[in-house]
Amino acid sequence: MVAPLMTTFATEAELARCIAQSAPGCATDAETTLYRRYAPRARLFGLRHLRDAQAAADFMQQVMLMTIEQLRCGKLKDPDKLGSFIFGLCRMVMLELRRGGARRKGILERYQSHLATVDPVEPVALDGDRVARCLEGLPERERAVLIMTFYEERPAQDVAAILGLTPGNVRVIRHRGLIRLRQCMAGGGSLP
Repeated sequence: MVAPLMTTFATEAELARCIAQSAPGCATDAETTLYRRYAPRARLFGLRHLRDAQAAADFMQQVMLMTIEQLRCGKLKDPDKLGSFIFGLCRMVMLELRRGGARRKGILERYQSHLATVDPVEPVALDGDRVARCLEGLPERERAVLIMTFYEERPAQDVAAILGLTPGNVRVIRHRGLIRLRQCMAGGGSLP
């Protein structure tokens, strides 16, 4: 297989014009060249302001995506100023990130007192013997549906296919079985 020829772009203006004048996805050489020239610079800009390598990589991707989208839409008025355009986008994206962070911080400060008042829920210990007795007391079809649904984690369609029922019928049987199981557990381990 022959590798595609990479077109060289001598100036920023040629690069910008090629992307702007091509249909989306048709100027891959120009977009690749743009990315190779400016992505490392955008990443360094993000790293300098964010002080986090992963956040800077995400920042770089966002800026480069916005740049290509803006070029495809013809938003760059002076193609000779492609570099200035990209770093203008860097500044705008960074400002938006900071505004979003300030908003999140303000919301957390405002509602933090409400978050601290929530008590963790204590896990309820189940009596395994009582559950087993209650399951044994259920009719065979209800027991089979509950075991396949909750122990084997099968969806209603699978249970229906195995038992020769409709999925709707499986849901009704499961609902009734859960009611009986709940009554049995509340009544001390015997079905009414």
